Amino acid sequence: MSASLSRVQLRVRGYHLDGYEHVNNARYLEFMEEGRWDFFDKHPAMIKELHQAGRAFVVVNLNIDYLAAARQGDDLEVMTGIIEVGERSGICHHRIVRSDGTLIAQADLTFVLLDVRANKASAIEGDVRQALADLTLAKEAFTA
Repeated sequence: MSASLSRVQLRVRGYHLDGYEHVNNARYLEFMEEGRWDFFDKHPAMIKELHQAGRAFVVVNLNIDYLAAARQGDDLEVMTGIIEVGERSGICHHRIVRSDGTLIAQADLTFVLLDVRANKASAIEGDVRQALADLTLAKEAFTA
């Protein structure tokens, strides 16, 4: 397994469900956020360096494809990784798969590097750019 790909296991609980007895669409945002936290937990130096420089990663767009229903008791794996780094933004890919191999949902999340003091996006450059580039994966890595 690549160190650049985060894998989080979780079980669907009753409180994740909506009135139709499947995972509520908003819960998938939480599942994916758990994947991002795990990803950055594996790379703490990057976050520490950003905070010291007055920078932060901020979500600016999220596109989710809901492909199958997850229900109470399902065991899911949330995979998270960076698939693209541009001059001013990057893309984090998420894939949620049930233990039987069914792809439940996938998403591409666009982030920018925020200059906290100026409250505006800044260029992704220098050591941060190199660190992100070193962690970048092809989408095919999510199916391996």
